[in-house]
Amino acid sequence: MSDHCDERATMIAAGDLQEFAPRGREQSRRHPSALSLQLRRLQPAPELCSSDGAAGLVGSLREVTIHDRHRETWQLRKGISDVGEEVDYDEELYVASNMVIWSKGSRSQASTVYKAFTVDSPVLQALWCDFTIPEEKWDKADGEVEKCICILQNSCINIHSMEGKDYIAALPFQVTSALLFVHKWTTFVHIYIPQEPLPTMFSMLHPLDEITPLVWKSGVFGSSRVQYVADHTLRIVFLSADPSIVMTYDTVQSLHTIWALRRVKPEEQSLVLKFPEQGGTPQHMATNSSLTAHLRSFSKGDSPGGSPFQNYSSIHSQSRSGSSPNLQSRSPTISNMAALSRSHSPALGVHSFSGVQRFNFSSSAQSPRRPSVIHSPNSTSNDSFLVPETEPIVPELCIDHLWTETVPNMRSEKNSQASKVFISTDLCGQKFLCFLVESQLQLRCVKFQESNDKSQLIFGSITNIPAKDAAPVEGIDMLLVLEGSGNLVLYSGVVRVGKAFIPGLPAPSLSMSNQMPRPSTPLDSVSTPSKPLNKHLGPLEESVLLSPVPELRDSSKLHDSPYVEDCTFQQLGTFIQALRDPVHSRVTLELSNNTMVRISIPEIATSELVKRCLQGVKAILPKETAVQTLVKWYNAYNAPGGPSYHSEWNLFVTCLMNMMGYNTERLCWTRSDWEYLLSSDYHRNFESHPVAKALRLDPLEVSASKDDFSQSLSLDSSTLLFTHIPAIFFVLHLIYEELKLNSLMGEGLRSLVVLLVQLARDLKLEAYIDYYYRDYPALVKTSRQTCIIDQVQTGFMLHPSFFSAEPPSIFQWLSSCLKGEGVQPYPYLPGICERSKLVVLSVALYILGDESAVLNEASHYLYKITSGKDALTPCSFKPSTSVSSLAEKLVLWMTSVGFTLRDLESLPFGVALPIRDAIYQCREQPASDWPEAVCLLIGRQDLSKQAWEGSLQKGKSVMLSSDIPSATESEEDEDGMNDMNEEVMSLIWSEDLRVQEVRRLLQSARPVRVNVVQMPEASDHEYIEEKENRLLQLCQRTMALPVGRGMFTLFSYHPVPTEQLPIPKLNLTGRAPPRNTTVDLNSGNIDVPPNMACWASFHNGVAAGLKIAPASQIDSAWIVYNKPKIAELANEYAGFLMALGLNGHLTKLATLNIHDYLTKGHEMTSIGLLLGVSAAKLGTMDMAITRLLSIHIPALLPPTSTELDVPHNVQVAAVVGIGLVYQGTAHRHTAEVLLAEIGRPPGPEMEYCTDRESYSLASGLALGMVCLGHGSNLIGMSDLNVPEQLYQYMVGGHRRFQMGMHREKHKSPSYQIKEGDTINVDVTCPGATLALAMIYLKTNNRSIADWLKAPDTMYLLDFVKPEFLLLRTLARCLILWDDILPNSKWVNSNVPQIIRENIISLHATELPSSEDLSLETLAQAHVYIIAGACLSLGFRFAGSENLAAFQCLYKYATDFLKCLSAPTASITGHYNLETCLSVLLLALAMVMAGSGNLKVLQLCRFMHKKTGGEMNYGFHLAHHMALGLLFLGGGRYSLSTSNSSIAALLCALYPHFPVHSTDNRYHLQALRHLYVLAAEPRLLTPVDVDSNTPCYALIEVTYKGTQWYGEATEELMAPTLLPELHLLKQIRVKGPRYWELLIDLSKGTAHLQSILSKGGILYVKLRAGQLSYKEDPMGWRSLLAQTVTHRNSEARAFKPEAISAFTSDPALFSFADYFCKPTVNMGQKQEILDLFSSILYECVTQENPEMLPTYIAIDQAVRRLERREMSETFELWQIKLVLEFFSSRSHQERMSRNPTRGLFMNSEFLPVMKCTIDNTLDQWLQAGGDVSLHSYLSGQPLDESQLSMLACFLIYHSVPTPGQLAAGGLEGSRNFSELLLKLRRLHVPVRALLRLAPLLLGNPQAMVL
Repeated sequence: MSDHCDERATMIAAGDLQEFAPRGREQSRRHPSALSLQLRRLQPAPELCSSDGAAGLVGSLREVTIHDRHRETWQLRKGISDVGEEVDYDEELYVASNMVIWSKGSRSQASTVYKAFTVDSPVLQALWCDFTIPEEKWDKADGEVEKCICILQNSCINIHSMEGKDYIAALPFQVTSALLFVHKWTTFVHIYIPQEPLPTMFSMLHPLDEITPLVWKSGVFGSSRVQYVADHTLRIVFLSADPSIVMTYDTVQSLHTIWALRRVKPEEQSLVLKFPEQGGTPQHMATNSSLTAHLRSFSKGDSPGGSPFQNYSSIHSQSRSGSSPNLQSRSPTISNMAALSRSHSPALGVHSFSGVQRFNFSSSAQSPRRPSVIHSPNSTSNDSFLVPETEPIVPELCIDHLWTETVPNMRSEKNSQASKVFISTDLCGQKFLCFLVESQLQLRCVKFQESNDKSQLIFGSITNIPAKDAAPVEGIDMLLVLEGSGNLVLYSGVVRVGKAFIPGLPAPSLSMSNQMPRPSTPLDSVSTPSKPLNKHLGPLEESVLLSPVPELRDSSKLHDSPYVEDCTFQQLGTFIQALRDPVHSRVTLELSNNTMVRISIPEIATSELVKRCLQGVKAILPKETAVQTLVKWYNAYNAPGGPSYHSEWNLFVTCLMNMMGYNTERLCWTRSDWEYLLSSDYHRNFESHPVAKALRLDPLEVSASKDDFSQSLSLDSSTLLFTHIPAIFFVLHLIYEELKLNSLMGEGLRSLVVLLVQLARDLKLEAYIDYYYRDYPALVKTSRQTCIIDQVQTGFMLHPSFFSAEPPSIFQWLSSCLKGEGVQPYPYLPGICERSKLVVLSVALYILGDESAVLNEASHYLYKITSGKDALTPCSFKPSTSVSSLAEKLVLWMTSVGFTLRDLESLPFGVALPIRDAIYQCREQPASDWPEAVCLLIGRQDLSKQAWEGSLQKGKSVMLSSDIPSATESEEDEDGMNDMNEEVMSLIWSEDLRVQEVRRLLQSARPVRVNVVQMPEASDHEYIEEKENRLLQLCQRTMALPVGRGMFTLFSYHPVPTEQLPIPKLNLTGRAPPRNTTVDLNSGNIDVPPNMACWASFHNGVAAGLKIAPASQIDSAWIVYNKPKIAELANEYAGFLMALGLNGHLTKLATLNIHDYLTKGHEMTSIGLLLGVSAAKLGTMDMAITRLLSIHIPALLPPTSTELDVPHNVQVAAVVGIGLVYQGTAHRHTAEVLLAEIGRPPGPEMEYCTDRESYSLASGLALGMVCLGHGSNLIGMSDLNVPEQLYQYMVGGHRRFQMGMHREKHKSPSYQIKEGDTINVDVTCPGATLALAMIYLKTNNRSIADWLKAPDTMYLLDFVKPEFLLLRTLARCLILWDDILPNSKWVNSNVPQIIRENIISLHATELPSSEDLSLETLAQAHVYIIAGACLSLGFRFAGSENLAAFQCLYKYATDFLKCLSAPTASITGHYNLETCLSVLLLALAMVMAGSGNLKVLQLCRFMHKKTGGEMNYGFHLAHHMALGLLFLGGGRYSLSTSNSSIAALLCALYPHFPVHSTDNRYHLQALRHLYVLAAEPRLLTPVDVDSNTPCYALIEVTYKGTQWYGEATEELMAPTLLPELHLLKQIRVKGPRYWELLIDLSKGTAHLQSILSKGGILYVKLRAGQLSYKEDPMGWRSLLAQTVTHRNSEARAFKPEAISAFTSDPALFSFADYFCKPTVNMGQKQEILDLFSSILYECVTQENPEMLPTYIAIDQAVRRLERREMSETFELWQIKLVLEFFSSRSHQERMSRNPTRGLFMNSEFLPVMKCTIDNTLDQWLQAGGDVSLHSYLSGQPLDESQLSMLACFLIYHSVPTPGQLAAGGLEGSRNFSELLLKLRRLHVPVRALLRLAPLLLGNPQAMVL
């Protein structure tokens, strides 16, 4: 391009330029540390302070020292948004001394600083980096990505992640100059140590991992070996993440090499680590590097795998010779904490990095030795320093050789290392790796592509482009090259596009540059207008877009530099010196006067239409032609002073036609503006306007065309695209069809059709011309200019194979489908005609019912059009969720390809109708497990919200509006129950105030009322004592309340992490009326038991802690932060810790803190902590916890260990803890120890003597838990004889000799307690009984159950404590689980014969006397057995609200109550009756758990009031536990009957209650809280999705069939507690008020469980016209109820105001407002108004408001047709498709199955519209239309005024083209029947035939219909 005008012609105007300065520079001046920086400056030169940035950047060396020039660097990248939408701004990372500033901003928006970091030492470099956290060690990095910033300093790397984590990784070697690179999750370090074969490249996969060396695989001479990269002549110059490659430069051979980077395979790892070390002498070391270099030039490595990673960063460092000679002695070790803190860090990577011995070498070097400063050849004396036990570091990444450039000619300079490397894509998607070798002034581009199997990259030849600098412009797939002459030139790949002209910068003078020699001559050094220094850039400084800070390798270079410093250019003003920071399509130019400007390179096209056409042309042409075409267009479009937006299309047409060989100067419609106006739409509409007709305006003709027409134009066949005209025409036609499917592109269609008509005429394609005429009758005039193409030339044209003579029409294709005719595959362009593909496939699926249509890419409904070979990539769609019907398949498939509601709205209404129909079908009955996108598409916000919340992480729980605690209550009202969700509770119990009553009964924070009447004879002092005694009685009750309160408030609160958890005070004072004086126990008047309140405080702490929901965000620090300052509250804190364990938060407590708490030796804290930790690790066999518990259990310690003084209660807690941790595991050793511990004898020194019962019980419970439900198949325990041993413990007998290791502990018997050698049954029986019950739980094992039968003779009855009979009966029933029946007959069947015969009923008045029978024994045995049976009934039906069980238990409870007041009570014993009554209350509460049943509540309240007499602390505890269970979790929780739950409930509800508040003799009080492990959330709360408030909804629950009952359904009004999920088959929300919703549990309960665990929120949506149950309980007020007779005049009289009851959509409100409200003097508009009102009414009541636009569009189109104003037939096509859809077979079938549902179903709208169209067209036919129809069919010229209506007629009646008719051979037809036969083949409908027959049969009179 040497001549001037050519240069000018291809100038490309760049966008406006803007001065550029890094944003961080200004910011860093304002940074607090900037002041100190200025003081530290090396030179106080004033000009430096003012412009340190500019001077520091490219100032000359005379003014700035090296250090100063290191001061600032920056890099830019395209902005990344968190959400993933497109953002258009730059992010900048700016480094100055020890600051890093990260800012964002762009030309249009202000810049903001995002983060600023300051570190201690100067920053060498900062960069963005993404680390992947892999799930597994070897998987392909599909873990989550952590976005980080890495800051490299001298000795370490700081890494800050976006989540706020900070890491510091120490560098075990000096890095003096560094280049870090972002690549997939690694940091590459390149180090260089002279004469020592250490690895030189390192990587780091995660900040906590070790820095590991790279290995390479060299396959030299056939033997493939893997070794460390230890060649210090290699420099890394480039890294890329996608594709995953590394580029290195060999300093010896001056060659660049490309390697593939991948994860090391495990077998290669072992290879590296196993390699033998070959000995050798030090002399060999000199040859080592050159030898490997020599080998390397041969080695071609194995093929690389696909890149397994997303991102590395690489540190590239050369440490100067001598900078770190004694590397090993002072390398900082990498902390072993890395291994601790990262569970999956590599096993071998734990050891510290201690120098040379960590690497295994197989090079010809002697064994590695310490590099000493004096390197004498025989310094082997250092070998003694070797540390033998260090293990080698395992390498993580491997590089495989891919390509090396050819050996350059010898005259090249030594330093030809690339200074900039990038990957660029050309306009056709071919990729090039470009690297700039500045010393040669060359940009070398290597083309590369993936091999067909995607496993390997293939590199092609190398192309050199003369360049001084270059930068990629990714936004438009080009590169910008700065030539030596100072010109900026754009290239696409290696094709030159043109010069870039930058307004505001002088172009380099042309005269000058033309006399210059070409850059390839050696003389080019003279013409280089740049500083010499820039040529010696350090390795790849530019490729990371850092500032160009050259490195002075040695200063001698300066003197003999060949460049001419003062070359003539300096005087010519500014010129461009370098390019940097390319982002998207913006790039910074560095000018010679030290300023920088930022320019943006213009896009290829802005208008959507031109973009589409260019894409199509690109797809169809061969690559080279395509690139040339695009280059020409780019030059034309972006010429300086380029086109404005609206003329872009004209410019494109001109450009395209020029390239096809047209002479566009002569083509009338591309010529002048006046003619453009005349042919415009506006003009045509104006001509046909009635006013124009009235004024008799003559239509203006385009005058020029008449002159031109005589001299026909011919095409120039030598042009670029001439041979491709048919292909381009066909592609443009497909784009035309594609645009028809987007109703927003109408303007583009009209522009495109003009071009298409011209091409069709010239190609003489009659069928196409006719087709366009039918689409746009007004646009396509008949007489238009044609260009003659010679026959000869036509031969040169390539007619592609896919070209069809019949124009492909998408509407025609759909129409044929709907009519059920056979269809040809529809042609489509991949990537361009995506809508066509979507529509074709969805219709094939939904209408034709072909499910295979969407299963893979190669569908037989489509054929792909490509320029080259067909390569089909099979992409399959597999519905992940449940799919039943075609409609569901369609909707799921559309979402999977990314189709949204917005796309649906822009589809034309006829095409969209089948899709809308499918959506409507799905909306009625969707599945509950569909993903969010599907639910949005079908318009079910309730479901999409549910899906969205289901996708939140486990931790987040859904908050309802009322979860914010109300701050209105005053402080002293803090009773621990304020955080309940009132809103939901008021829905569950709406008709009374029972919740307030429960709060009143359970509150323990206010003083109690002590009401004692002073007797006249009592003195004041006695009165005070009396009051205090009364208070003491009441306090027994107060202290028992917290356990119940914990149940009531279970999991109801989310704590604020910054505040302590409020623990309500336990108030043990009273107030005495009438004066309200305070009564206090501490006055000293009466004896108060010591430590009375300590367990009560513990329970209070537990209750407070259990409020915390498991989903809350809690961490170790918060738990410690709650620790009270005062010692009195230690017990509460102990309880709080236990509660945290029960709700799973204690696992977050650091081991250190646990140790801390246990060493304090506070008994309560130890109990709470041990139980809490064990509950949190339920059934995990966690080793750490086992060790923790074993310390507290002497039996689990080795026999020789020191005796630890562990408090008894702590031992009990630890034993139960073991049971919890090993629950259900049947762990042999644990079981053996626990079995022995049940019968642990008292020791000699009084140890184990007090409270032995609770220890034995705990061991029994623990043993039961360990073997829970295993029954007789206890594998490997047969020799322990577990059941026999337990039986012996239960009934007594000789003690067996103690086996095992604890023999010597029990050698001597106790000195105090004489038990002899029989078993003390009173101690061991309860534990053994319950252990048997738990081991054989639900096994229905008769033989074991018979052991537990109550004895049947008086003699034996006397041997058994009556209490134990309760336990035995309970145990027996739990084993025979399936025999339990909820009736009194079954309960009584447990009572032995002797008792049944001899005992009187529970409430008789007289006592029979009897000599031989002890009536007392019988009576006690009776009540206890009945209580045991009732308790088992409670377990069996726990949480089921079973009516029969409730009635049965309630009957017994009232019986016991009566019995208490009967005279016979004294025989049975008050204590026994109270115990049994408490047990019954608990059983009742278990059955009705969470339901708040009123009758049980009344019983509990009655028991609450009884405070005197026999009522002790334990009974109160039981009654209030019953109350708590009844309202478990505020009605949100219920009990489960799983094995694990029953075990927990047995511990919690053990039916022996403490006598006073410090009594732990028989059962440790802390175990009462284990009920939490049995509670599960089962409340389903419907929430109205529009108002986001809880509401009522009717749900239908279907039970699976079982052996007791068949499959059954029941209706519940939610919010309600669901039955246990494993019993259910499905749950559905029932209509008619709410949209139906089905949750199918047959496929698994996980979905429903996740809903319940997140608060049980089920989103529901009211249907139109319905009111909620709260507002309208009976359903009489809904609008549809009022318009029952709704096909009468009601619909017409539908008041627009009433619409608010139907919908919440603002768009519909406005429509009703503006289009349906009558105004004054309406006139004829009234009819339209009525129509709109009825349409609106129908849409809303039918629940498909989205059909409103369709109705209106159809109505408008028909009106337009009536007025004969149709200038395009587009809408008529749509109406035709709508009609065909409703008459299609598939739709008819669907309707027959489900007659009530459908889109236009119960409406007369469509038939009326159809009738109107028919009438209008028939009138036209009679009024002279038949003449024009006849002339059309016979091919004669037409009357222009009739064109539009004729086209409408042809489209509507599917009339074939004249060509088709002629081919059909209709000439000789005589009569109608012949016609009918012949036209059948052309698919002409009969109704059209009736209208055509007269014409075709030669009778021009229309047949009157």
